[in-house]
Amino acid sequence: MKKPSLFLIILLLSLPLISAVRWELSIPTTTARTVGNLRVREGSTFKIAIFADLHFGEDTWTDWGPCQDVNSVNVMSAVLDAETPDFVVYLGDVVTANNIAIQNASLFWDKAISPTRDRGIPWATLFGNHDDASFVWPLDWFSSSGIPPVRCPAASDDDGCAFRGTTRVELIQEEIKSSSALSYSMIGPKELWPSVSNYVLLVESSDHSKPPVALLYFLDSGGGSYPEVISNAQVEWFKTMSNTLNPDLRIPELIFWHIPSKAYEKVAPRLWITKPCVGSINKEKVAAQEAENGMMRVLENRSSVKAVFVGHNHGLDWCCPYKDKLWLCFARHTGYGGYGNWPRGSRILEISEMPFRIKTWIRMEDGSVHSQVNLT
Repeated sequence: MKKPSLFLIILLLSLPLISAVRWELSIPTTTARTVGNLRVREGSTFKIAIFADLHFGEDTWTDWGPCQDVNSVNVMSAVLDAETPDFVVYLGDVVTANNIAIQNASLFWDKAISPTRDRGIPWATLFGNHDDASFVWPLDWFSSSGIPPVRCPAASDDDGCAFRGTTRVELIQEEIKSSSALSYSMIGPKELWPSVSNYVLLVESSDHSKPPVALLYFLDSGGGSYPEVISNAQVEWFKTMSNTLNPDLRIPELIFWHIPSKAYEKVAPRLWITKPCVGSINKEKVAAQEAENGMMRVLENRSSVKAVFVGHNHGLDWCCPYKDKLWLCFARHTGYGGYGNWPRGSRILEISEMPFRIKTWIRMEDGSVHSQVNLT
């Protein structure tokens, strides 16, 4: 008998949740997944590269902005070629929508995804505070120089320069359309909106008879078109999903969102990064969410949760233990867009099956590697 797909198992497990959290299973057809499940290759590890804060589309009316995007592509290409990951996570602020003077920010989103897609590597995205932000008119446009000619890509329609933002839902829909069946991104339960990028992925064992190796939870931490929060509804959704998919806490769980919670402020190194924290830059204060409505309490009470990964702060790349129960980690600023001149790179995760282990390190644009730590 053919083994049922794990996506079908998630769907069946989720059916009892409909009455509990009242979310709809009907989503736009553009979000339908035609890809298989994530799986560890036999005799290998499962490696994830995290690209954080790319900020494509900044100052698009200048020569500087497009050059920054080219530099960001080069960083991603260097990391992908050096690490050859099995999966990529785009950890928010893929674009700087408040700088994009065209209607369809998906054109810049697509550029940011292209190094991963061109190599045939599957990926997933979640939202940061800049991805659907409203366009901010530069003050110098009102000086004697006036509004410069806005470079509308040929692919845009007649009203493509309407200074209208692209919504979270539109960004994911367009991503999946052009993904060549490699995108694992999803539009989350409608009852969680305006928070959109909330979903779960499973990493299956190379041995079909064994349980999944890991559960990957993606949460939308807000910002841009609404406050920087994880809502109570998201917390309840996570509790219901995790208790259904992993009731005995035997499957390791990794959590991804963009804006750090206030718990990061509690563990942040004072000045230098010293043990038990591991990292290389600690150049700014944690810019935390406005509220997370008890999400960290839920995570710390699940022994299966091994780590939380965030971006947002470009000048931080450390991992620190939280209450001796899980790790709180920053990614590494990957893009040449956004503030800061620190060298660019990517946080790498590696999951081993036998024996089970999760390691992480930073791979830099210049090829160097540092800040390795065992998260288990």
